[in-house]
Amino acid sequence: MGYKLSNEEAQFRDYMVKFGKIYKTEEEFSVRYSNFLETLHRIEMKNALEGPEGAHYGLNKFSDWSVEEFRHKRLGYRPSGEHFRKFARPVEESDRAPSGTVPDSFNWRSKDVVTPIKDQGDCGSCWAESATEGIESAWAMAGNNLTSLAVQQLVDCDTADYGCDGGDLPEAFAYATKAGGLEGERDYPYTARDGKCKFDKSKVKASMKSWKYATQKHNETEMQEVSYVSGPLSICVDAEAWMDYNSGVITKNCGKNLDHCVQIVGWDVKSSTKYWVVRNSWGGDWGENGDVWVAIGKNLCGVAEEATFVQA
Repeated sequence: MGYKLSNEEAQFRDYMVKFGKIYKTEEEFSVRYSNFLETLHRIEMKNALEGPEGAHYGLNKFSDWSVEEFRHKRLGYRPSGEHFRKFARPVEESDRAPSGTVPDSFNWRSKDVVTPIKDQGDCGSCWAESATEGIESAWAMAGNNLTSLAVQQLVDCDTADYGCDGGDLPEAFAYATKAGGLEGERDYPYTARDGKCKFDKSKVKASMKSWKYATQKHNETEMQEVSYVSGPLSICVDAEAWMDYNSGVITKNCGKNLDHCVQIVGWDVKSSTKYWVVRNSWGGDWGENGDVWVAIGKNLCGVAEEATFVQA
């Protein structure tokens, strides 16, 4: 009589097939299965807390990873010095919409100023992805062609940050300004690895003039007013809970210990819950076609802790 798989083992086998997982040794299989069991428990707890109207957590390409592995490979925020916040330029009236004029639903993708979803791979370059996305959008809003820019240039050449070991937006913007801009992604392809700087100023495809904080008061209404006029926002968030995210609006389960940087591209309403449309850098096969939806009004996931916008 053959061995009968438990429900969890059968589920794991199905998971391996669905996500194309191949393990080279029995030891690796055992480790991945153990991680998978922890994920199942975590998903159950999160869904119970979130409830039927909130986000749905489930299996995805990270479900056989440990939380520690996920932090190392997919999160990469390293806070910059307080001097950036202390000397930041204030938001002006021309940067924001008048109070009460922001629509309930808006997405900058409809204005062709947001590049396609990218995948940072197993490299903590989220800070470079987010900063690059901000420059891309600002450049397009200034009347130029929308162009995918070189994240790898920031990873390799921004010596104030730490490449695949993390970084922050202010230093990335400072580098891009001083360097005179960023090359295109085609000329300086992304490798998801630290490399030697190969920047060629003659190949710059876009540049920026300045950047500002969209709010320094954790005010999400102010963020909407600024974004509606000034474009998508590059932000840093607490994304550890996103490891198990599949779909829907996150209304709980999210702290404010910043560990990841992303881009707000708009907002919408679902079942009377207003939410941010947050463009992530984990590929289009994650979440809501590469996005995550985060409820507005409670600074969930720390969305209002470090919200910035670029001016080109």
